[in-house]
Amino acid sequence: MSILDHLKAYISQHDLVKTTDKLLLAVSGGKDSMLMAKLFHDFGYSCQIAHCNFQLRDEESDLDEQLVRLYAQELGFPIHVKQFNTADYAEENKISIQMAARELRYAWFEELRASQNLDYIAIAQHQNDHLETVLLNLTRSTGLKGLLGIAPKRDVIIRPLLGFTADEVADAVKQLQVPFRDDQSNFSTKYARNKIRLDIIPKFKEIQPDFEQILSNNIQHFEDSYQFIQRIVDEKRKALFKPKGQTIHIAREGLSSFIKDDYFLFELFKPFGFQKSILKEITAVWDKPMGQVFEADQYEMLMDRDQLLLRPRAKSEKKETIQITNLVDKHSCCAGILSFQTNIDFVKSCNPNQVQVDADLIKLPLSIRTWEKGDWFIPLGMQGRKKISDFYIQQKVNRFEKEEVPILCNGDGEIIWIIGQRLDNRFKVTENTKKVLTLVFY
Repeated sequence: MSILDHLKAYISQHDLVKTTDKLLLAVSGGKDSMLMAKLFHDFGYSCQIAHCNFQLRDEESDLDEQLVRLYAQELGFPIHVKQFNTADYAEENKISIQMAARELRYAWFEELRASQNLDYIAIAQHQNDHLETVLLNLTRSTGLKGLLGIAPKRDVIIRPLLGFTADEVADAVKQLQVPFRDDQSNFSTKYARNKIRLDIIPKFKEIQPDFEQILSNNIQHFEDSYQFIQRIVDEKRKALFKPKGQTIHIAREGLSSFIKDDYFLFELFKPFGFQKSILKEITAVWDKPMGQVFEADQYEMLMDRDQLLLRPRAKSEKKETIQITNLVDKHSCCAGILSFQTNIDFVKSCNPNQVQVDADLIKLPLSIRTWEKGDWFIPLGMQGRKKISDFYIQQKVNRFEKEEVPILCNGDGEIIWIIGQRLDNRFKVTENTKKVLTLVFY
């Protein structure tokens, strides 16, 4: 199979790109990326080249840039070059040079892709990079997913050379007479990845000459296992997690059989960013639900009596108070509409979202807000005051709901109606009422 046929088969197998897609090729000047540029040129793709000069190797970096510029001109590809102050960026952000270069180049690649209306960014990592990544991840706490190596496609990033070994790349470069420059830093074992390539893998090959192929096969087994687990987890998540608006309701009864399975629980909640340490806290109080709230970076979860409630983390700023200056217009509030109807006779209703009050007791402007500490009212049918927080507890209004239930207040601040819950007794219609005001929330 020719090198072009090999590439075509790999692109098709992983559904990387269509022939009509426009690509941004990340070209450093090394064997891999220069070969990638040559192959996509021969394939006839519409491409542009991006070259990063990280200014880390003095004249060598400039010679890399010069070579890439010349080759882009030879291929007829537009080229974009950017010089980075990589060392300064690493120092300012307290990260390694390698991490700084990674952050800088990927941010710039995406900026270019968007501004040039391109479809994908092509990175020239090959199969040996894939294997090295897996071995490197064995030194970190990456779990099973870390043993999958590098994905051929993730969002707008594609890696079309992952189907080629380093030897196949070298042979193709020689056969097609592709110019390149070696980055001498790739031969220094002070970097972990280079140490794996130059020291560790050769030792494995002394034990098993076909080590690279065997590891590649094992990575595929890891991938198959991971995908199988994800299918099972996704099915269970779909059965247990019931979205209602922005909040997801999870029945405690359905989750109980998995609460001691740390791995499964972690996979179940992984899309929401809950770390294992937080999940352990949840399991520790599983039999004592008392309204505890557990937080991830972007989500929070409330442990209620018979369910867990999961939602995006609430913003810390105070909720807006809505002012109502007339009783004619309809007013939007709390994912609903509040309307008023006057001169209507009293009609007894069991609808919790419709109440009638004595119109003469209403003082404009009215306001709608949510619960605040110290709030009290006199529930309809009672004479004494009651803290709204205590009322919510009796009505089994959970902490999340308490933050969302709208409260209608009179112009002097007195609470008229916990909307959808209970009218204040002071505003009820009596035999002395001359004019009835109907409030409807829908």
